[in-house]
This record gives sequence, structure tokens and C-alpha cells, in this order.
Amino acid sequence: MTISVRVLLKLGFDLNFFTHSWKTQKGDGYLFVYEYGFLTKNENVKEKFVLVTWQDYMEK
Repeated sequence: MTISVRVLLKLGFDLNFFTHSWKTQKGDGYLFVYEYGFLTKNENVKEKFVLVTWQDYMEK
């Protein structure tokens, strides 16, 4: 799922608060707030978040 960064910021989301991070094999870095993670992407000149939930394979 993707969502506009502007929408989340308007709702009070703060990018400076996260509980942990995870890096994919491709080098993409997700920041997590408990079990919900987000990755910043640019699509068509708009900044968006890709949203995911924590999965067992993400354990180190």
C-alpha cells in the first residue's frame, strides 16, 4: 500500500519517531513504528510512503 507523505504529516505523523529499522537485500531502508513499517519513495514527482507490516523473515 502507498500513501502520500503530505497526508500523513497533515494527520500528525512524525518521521523522527520510530522503534526500529530494517534494510532489504537491495539496500532499501524501512523505518518501523512497532509492527508497521514505511519506506519513502518518489512516484511521479510526489513523495509517498510504501507501508508494510513486520514479517518473521525480517528477523536478523
